[in-house]
Amino acid sequence: MNQMKYSNQTDDVYGIKSVDSKKKTFVLWREVVMAYAAPAIMAGIGGGGSADRGLQIAALTTIGGASALMALMIGLLLRSRVGHLRWVIGAPHLVVVGVFAMAGSLFGLYAAWVASVVVEIMIPSIHLAWVDRVWIDFPLSGFIASTIVTWRWRLPVTTNFSSKRRR
Repeated sequence: MNQMKYSNQTDDVYGIKSVDSKKKTFVLWREVVMAYAAPAIMAGIGGGGSADRGLQIAALTTIGGASALMALMIGLLLRSRVGHLRWVIGAPHLVVVGVFAMAGSLFGLYAAWVASVVVEIMIPSIHLAWVDRVWIDFPLSGFIASTIVTWRWRLPVTTNFSSKRRR
């Protein structure tokens, strides 16, 4: 009698599940896109719900733009040597996120100051409404973007660092 051999099809399924899928990687361009889209959408919804045309415009310009720029800068900073410093890797997660969130807020305040001074120098006689908004938009966008990017960057770094430490 000729017996047919049937392969056990569950072996392949379990083999796929055993691959280390817990490792997440930090991809900067995805973080920058999300840093633009998330606050822009939320502020746009808020502006639409309250019928505030200024908030709808700011959602796409100062809010989303400042968030994306801050995410890019913090992401590049974390991928550089700063991200490899011992205190950044070894300190508790919330401490590192808090430090970078405060730094993002302070940079947002500085950027708002620079933007308002530059506009005042370039166009001294015209008062633009969006210049008043940057004092809220830039620091808040810096805080939120820095918090999220640092939080998401820190997760794979601590996972990789702790697995290296065990070896």
